[in-house]
Amino acid sequence: MARADLDKQPTDVRRMFDAVAKRYDVTNDVLSLGQDRRWRTHVVEAVAPVAGERILDLAAGTGTSSVPFHDKGATVVPCDFSLGMLQVGKQARPHLPFTAGDGTRLPFGDATFDAVTISFGLRNIVDPVAGLREMRRVTKPGGRLVVCEFSHPTWSPFRTVYVEYLMKALPPVARAVSSSPDAYVYLAESIRAWPDQAGLAALLQEAGWSGVEWRNLSGGIVALHRGRA
Repeated sequence: MARADLDKQPTDVRRMFDAVAKRYDVTNDVLSLGQDRRWRTHVVEAVAPVAGERILDLAAGTGTSSVPFHDKGATVVPCDFSLGMLQVGKQARPHLPFTAGDGTRLPFGDATFDAVTISFGLRNIVDPVAGLREMRRVTKPGGRLVVCEFSHPTWSPFRTVYVEYLMKALPPVARAVSSSPDAYVYLAESIRAWPDQAGLAALLQEAGWSGVEWRNLSGGIVALHRGRA
């Protein structure tokens, strides 16, 4: 499989995620040194789901990130454009309403959801601002957005070590545990090329979200951005 280029052609990115679907959750756990579980907990706390609410979990992959919302009594819709991811997720979590959808053309009506969240997926949408506008379209007035995405470590010496890990250590680890290690080379490069915290906040504002703020996790390796429709 050819690695997707950083111009993020949708067909290439979809094929890449289809290829990693079977071992995606295990690989993420290994590569993040288990921190992905803590990041998911922070996402749930930021969304603050209430029983009976409708929540869209975009780029949900196999649905691991959707389970906590379901457990808290919300109606959560895991949505992803990778059919491979959805198939693996449906086998593991048949109680969730997995839905195929493109982040720039979501298959939902206006003002459908009380909250929308996307974790580590906005970076892979071909036009992130268009995706953010679509998320706003399907969110009820006053509804919530939470974006969990890789960002830029705030301490310069740590940032250097982190970039070295991404570009040198991550590929061999991925070769050992992933079903498609080349995909993780693309992911490392896309993380390095992604805007910093203030840059992503500006994209949210450009897409029409208000009250935009962010919180750093793991020293800025990851940032949680929040906004209101």
